[in-house]
Amino acid sequence: MQTRTIGEVQVGAIGLGGMPMSIEGRPDERRSVATIHAALEAGVTLIDTADAYHLGAHEVGHNESLIARAVAEYGGDTSDVLIATKGGHLRPGDGSWTLNGSPEYLKKACDASLERLGVEAIGLYQFHRPDPRVPYAESVGAIRDLLDAGKIRFAGVSNADPDQIRQAGEILGGRLVSVQNQFSPKFRSSEPELELCAELGIAFLPWSPLGGIAQAGELGSRFAVFADVAQAHGVSPQQVCLAWLLAKAPVVIPIPGSSRPETIRDSVAATELKLSAEELTRLDAA
Repeated sequence: MQTRTIGEVQVGAIGLGGMPMSIEGRPDERRSVATIHAALEAGVTLIDTADAYHLGAHEVGHNESLIARAVAEYGGDTSDVLIATKGGHLRPGDGSWTLNGSPEYLKKACDASLERLGVEAIGLYQFHRPDPRVPYAESVGAIRDLLDAGKIRFAGVSNADPDQIRQAGEILGGRLVSVQNQFSPKFRSSEPELELCAELGIAFLPWSPLGGIAQAGELGSRFAVFADVAQAHGVSPQQVCLAWLLAKAPVVIPIPGSSRPETIRDSVAATELKLSAEELTRLDAA
């Protein structure tokens, strides 16, 4: 697979988002493991997770533990796999999402993620979502402390605006390597953040790049031009979408969520799809 850069490491240009394997509608564990193994076989070396990807409050970190087990059970070499996780977003167990960006919580959350992932240092740790009750500088300061302590190899932020990205870069002393924001044909308001990341050479990781768990399968029917371009190339609209994102900037590394081997294989094939300038213009205008 083509590779792109996060920090000082090369990863496959398409990553795997683990969220669908652990929240509402998740499959049985066997299929999830098969999906992760299919991703690894296809050349995926970036796997995205978070401690909040779970259902009940009793199973915090379900997705982290699942991914750690699947990677450990894989028969091939996984030394180049970068597992990215996040802290600061919580699920109390009633289906809602809450926030805790306090430094104390983030440091405890990181320690718990370290234990679940079974590593001495987390590959990429990202502040999941700003907490309006806590100054952003304090939250990112905790990420800096974790980086300085060697508990994480690389640091990133998620759901951040341009000012927060710049602030995080300053607090981290130029060591901000990734920004994970929502971006898809439906949701394009993170274009300024994508452009800033391209300017600064920071990896931009679009989450829900296909429109989210409930709508990814309907991408072609919701956006006809993606279906038209897909038909012309004999591929899926989802492949076209990911190829469109990859073409936006060399820093873009989509992380489509998947819970079936066939969908992650289809996503990876987007790295080989070449779209013309005219097609990209049409997709941008959709």
